[in-house]
Amino acid sequence: MTDPQTVLRHLYDVAVQRALPLHNTAAHLPAPPDPAKGRTLVLGAGKAGGAMAQAVEALWPADAPLSGLVVTRYGHTPPRPAGLPERIEVVEAAHPVPDAAGLQAAERILELTQGLSADDLVLCLISGGGSSLLTLPAEGISLQLKQDINRQLLASGANIAEMNCLRKHLSRIKGGRLAAACAPARVVTLTISDVPGDDPSIIASGPTVPDASTCADALAILKRYAITVPDSVLQALQSGVWETPKPNSPVFAGHSVHMIATPQQSLQAAAEAAREQGLNAYILSDEMEGESREVGKVHAALARAAAKGLGPFQKPCVILSGGETTVTLKPHAAGSPRGRGGRAGEFCLGLALGLQGQAGVWALAADTDGIDGIENNAGARVAPDTLARALALGQKLDDHLQANDACGFFEPLGDLIITGPTHTNVNDFRAMLVL
Repeated sequence: MTDPQTVLRHLYDVAVQRALPLHNTAAHLPAPPDPAKGRTLVLGAGKAGGAMAQAVEALWPADAPLSGLVVTRYGHTPPRPAGLPERIEVVEAAHPVPDAAGLQAAERILELTQGLSADDLVLCLISGGGSSLLTLPAEGISLQLKQDINRQLLASGANIAEMNCLRKHLSRIKGGRLAAACAPARVVTLTISDVPGDDPSIIASGPTVPDASTCADALAILKRYAITVPDSVLQALQSGVWETPKPNSPVFAGHSVHMIATPQQSLQAAAEAAREQGLNAYILSDEMEGESREVGKVHAALARAAAKGLGPFQKPCVILSGGETTVTLKPHAAGSPRGRGGRAGEFCLGLALGLQGQAGVWALAADTDGIDGIENNAGARVAPDTLARALALGQKLDDHLQANDACGFFEPLGDLIITGPTHTNVNDFRAMLVL
């Protein structure tokens, strides 16, 4: 067998490759409308938005009209293949905290829905990250307030379903409102899942699908995580004036949603690649949630048992998992810098702490979009000598955990995973190799 970390990186690459839009879109594209009667408008948002738009352009009939606008994260528009004509405009905006470029893109997308007829087709391309990229605050909410609420949510430890419930109710375009704006046109949504359970109403806050959550749910989330908002926001939620379109709404009649890539599919592809290398492969779940460091400690317990020949996993093996964990930012001294890192890095801190240098265990955790949080790394790796190498450099793991500073711990070790944007997003990928 080759180097353990080379094996793990190969499994990550296979998982990402399985989720690329060009490999998954053709089977889900609808037939173009009669050009004498209607047109096809492409709208979308998400970290995979640029790649999804290029996939549609490559697969759509050359003689069928096609136009539209998609917004993706800064730096996440893939290079355009030679000879591929640009028929869908792709713009970039900020993630995870929205900016003016995202606001302008959302306004333009909503404007493009004006004048649609029942003969028109709207093809919506939705992927993770769309909640921040497609920002259009409800009446009375400024971009600055929306940014502040997003920052509070990101630091709170709320899970993705809770965050997006609140986002939907503070928006003029999320939570099914984009679909309502497209009426009476037919809407076909192609989506790449980055959420546990693959619920399309949570992915990018579900701009084109019904929303079963309520203003009362949003109020409960504000209270649960002590999110500070003006009284005007509380009053609007209490009155129900910002309620979203529900599953029985006629605006969704004739609409369809197609899941073109999911976390489970990527984990299965990685498992098959591991078996091809003579390893037993086990998928724990693609829906794991919880505090990243605690999930890391649980994974460490499983790997240590397998290394000792105990438990249900027989070595040599790879233990895989996915999902979306959370990081609750710890208080830090006034004026001191906040630690750098994301969910995958903090998972690796918890994992290294739990493994305590266990022989025969290597691991990798990385976000499949290539960016862990707001840094330029996708994640990090852990080896049996991680703690010993850190100690030799004067690094104390507990200090970095307290500061939520995964980058500060793994960067001096040369153990950050750097991939650059992958142009897809099926969320966290974690692999532990036990030999």
